[in-house]
Amino acid sequence: MNEQRRTPTVTVNGREYHFPRQPTVVVCIDGSEPGYIERAIEAGLAPNLDRLMKTRTHLLANSVIPSFTNPNNISIITGRPPQVHGIAGNYFYDRASGEEVMMNEARFMRAPTIMQAFHDAGAKVAVVTAKDKLRTLLGNGLDFLSGRAIAFSSEKADKATLAENGIAKVTQFVGKPVPDVYSADLSEFVLAAGAKLLEGFRPDLMYLSTTDYVQHKAAPGSKIANEFYAMLDRYVGLIDARNCVLALTADHGMNDKHEPDLSPDVIYLQDLFDHWVGAGKARVILPITDPYVVHHGALGSFATIYLPQGADREALAKRLAAIEGIALVLSNADAASRFELPPDRIGDLVVLSARRKVLGTSASRHDLSALTEPLRSHGGLTEQTVPMIVNHKIDWPEGRQLHNYDVFAVALNHAVS
Repeated sequence: MNEQRRTPTVTVNGREYHFPRQPTVVVCIDGSEPGYIERAIEAGLAPNLDRLMKTRTHLLANSVIPSFTNPNNISIITGRPPQVHGIAGNYFYDRASGEEVMMNEARFMRAPTIMQAFHDAGAKVAVVTAKDKLRTLLGNGLDFLSGRAIAFSSEKADKATLAENGIAKVTQFVGKPVPDVYSADLSEFVLAAGAKLLEGFRPDLMYLSTTDYVQHKAAPGSKIANEFYAMLDRYVGLIDARNCVLALTADHGMNDKHEPDLSPDVIYLQDLFDHWVGAGKARVILPITDPYVVHHGALGSFATIYLPQGADREALAKRLAAIEGIALVLSNADAASRFELPPDRIGDLVVLSARRKVLGTSASRHDLSALTEPLRSHGGLTEQTVPMIVNHKIDWPEGRQLHNYDVFAVALNHAVS
């Protein structure tokens, strides 16, 4: 055994974590707005979650803003907000290169992960994600040839190798084929893989992250949603039965974002600023943008705007804030301070829309033909509240704000019985 493994605590990003005495599993249920689990319980479809929520721990936590997938997953895996780890969205404008880029490569991360720190201390760690866009970020810094680290995605399970993922022949191991990326099966593969890894690999620490395909399509209590949470509940029962600490949270919530006629309810910011300051002089960035636009058409409730030299930022901010459906407009400095964001990866203005609204660039730039259901999306303050469920009682300090990125601290430091 690595001598370091006997150390009682591991410190990473200024936080101290106890070394796990039993396998510890953290699950991020992508897009799990409070209400999904409750409606499934009411329908008699989630007895395991019902038991944990009634007899163990059920709390509400805040996600980070923007309430999108990448910044929240990376906050969870580092235990810190975006100001520390640098991932402020799925997508950003790199002022240095003058390019708009996906922020899904490890080079964009400014902090090590909790998994890396425990791996370096001798622990066995595993990461399974639904989408491959997160896998390289969450698995950053792991030595996959050590025999103590595994990281792969459902999306590319058939491409996993020992050198790059710490495991090969994943579909055979899990006993399931590679699922369609636009399906609930993508999330089930994650959970099934987690259950299998607990049997064989038996990691000290494991992180499982699903996809919000179902939550984008269906509201709490709907047939599709209830079927998804019934599936989740079965795996919660399996994992809970394997003598581990299990903690579940979410990266963000989800809300309807459409008009009464079911068309998306959008404020097109680039069109506004083209009119106000001149065509193409301002640049609107939508950090929800990722390769999976069928989910949301790149429409979310958070945007950042880069203004031309000499623009009257205060006047433009006031003009924008006066528009119906705009919930908040902040300067770069105020947004960085309030939401703990890296100032160099957001624009001159940060904009959040109201509960039922989304933000777009120009109407002509969004192809919404792939949306098969009335739009549901996220990104703002109204999608910030998420559940936290633990299969132990916890001793979290009374009055201390709980964030989803506290979940590893909760599971490792505060699970008492």
